Amino acid sequence: MENCRKKSISYSEQKHSITPGLSALSYNNARCNINRTDLKKILFKTPNGKKNALCTSAKKKQTPSGITNDRYIPSRVASNMEIGYHLLNTKNISDDSDRENQIDHVKKKLINDTCNGLPDRPRILNLHNKEIENDPKSSLYLNSLVNSVKKVNKRYISPTPERILDAPEFRNDYYLNLIDWSSQNNLAVSLNTDMYIWSAPSGEISQLFAMEEDTRDYICSTSWQPAKGHILAVGNSKNIVELWDVNTQTCLRQMKSQKSRVGSLAWNNYILTSGSRSGDIHHHDVRVAQHHVGTLKTHDHEVCGLKWSNNGRHLASGGNDNLAVVWDSNYSQDTSQPLHVFREHTAAVKALAWCPWQNNVLATGGGTSDGRIHLWNVNSGELIQSTDSKSQISCLLWSKHYKELISSHGYSTNQLTIWRYPDMTPVADLLGHQNRVLMMAMSPDGEMVASIGADETLRLWRCFAVDEKNKNKDSSLFKTQSYTTLSRCIR
Repeated sequence: MENCRKKSISYSEQKHSITPGLSALSYNNARCNINRTDLKKILFKTPNGKKNALCTSAKKKQTPSGITNDRYIPSRVASNMEIGYHLLNTKNISDDSDRENQIDHVKKKLINDTCNGLPDRPRILNLHNKEIENDPKSSLYLNSLVNSVKKVNKRYISPTPERILDAPEFRNDYYLNLIDWSSQNNLAVSLNTDMYIWSAPSGEISQLFAMEEDTRDYICSTSWQPAKGHILAVGNSKNIVELWDVNTQTCLRQMKSQKSRVGSLAWNNYILTSGSRSGDIHHHDVRVAQHHVGTLKTHDHEVCGLKWSNNGRHLASGGNDNLAVVWDSNYSQDTSQPLHVFREHTAAVKALAWCPWQNNVLATGGGTSDGRIHLWNVNSGELIQSTDSKSQISCLLWSKHYKELISSHGYSTNQLTIWRYPDMTPVADLLGHQNRVLMMAMSPDGEMVASIGADETLRLWRCFAVDEKNKNKDSSLFKTQSYTTLSRCIR
């Protein structure tokens, strides 16, 4: 028994004496004298006899030599193999009409992507049911980030007009177009039977002509020739379109082809387009004696709006039949096949305006029971944006210096509203008219807007003023289209 106890005691002492680490050191430190080299060996010694990885630099792993084989195992958790197998083995039972609709949709999509730049979404091949978010590296995502940082609008828009002129006996008719501003800075204003010219540089007012007082005839429309700023076209209730030279105050010619009053006019170089109450649209070549060169028939009621695009390729027409129609520039022959017929408005469409920096964007405005501003892509025929103004829209004008447009309103607000493009948020409201605003015109420099209303007042607003520092620079968003010189005199 004693021998066994001695052996166990000696074994426990032996076991305690060989225990490595800090615990053994703290236990025997008071009794043993250990030098620094032995201390380091004890501190940084691991039980397995290897050096600590924290104290020794790790050796670089050697790349395995030779070709290594690996497998790609796809994840099919979100895939439905049964539906995929069913679709692969099922015949396409769609009708021919559905196929044609799909083909038309694809064509419009390609045209839209080609004309407007980038597609609506990144083209990512997705084999799962989960929708893939926009790639942060994609150009669309980067563009959205750039557009999301909006610059604060710091420019001041005066809420009061710079000048107010009397317009007695101005005809309160929504379907007529009775003012226009020329490239030579002359404003033409028709007051019932009289035509007046207001010179913006000098402020002088002169009477161009007056119709006979004994008759019930009156002026219905007026439009300046863009290239020759002194030629004025005037349509009247006698179904006649007259061409006047303002410099000499003489009537150059009279053109009669319509069967009712001519309420709208629009120029495209030497072609003058007229719209009448009968719904017909006529093209007049002012260079030749036989001026009537084409007829467009789609509207059932009066044509109250006509606008040629800035590049002269498309004509927009609006009528009392609640239609906005887009035509091509093939005016050499009669046609009744327009490019697009927009039926979204629920009232007469008089307000038409082409975007100056995007020739494929058209803005249209509806009457009292509609009150909506629609933005269209005429290349694809798609509706880009729609805004409810909650009042009658009589005219639309795009700014030349800012990405904005201004609208004039009748019942019940009687105001002018500036909208920011493309989100169509209101920028400012210009108040002052006591009755509905019937027409607007923009100055050739793009800074002033003239509005005339049923309250018989003409108001001039400086709503698109350019900063003084940028006046000497070309701050315009687009350059005015250069019209070719008329090869033959107007006669």
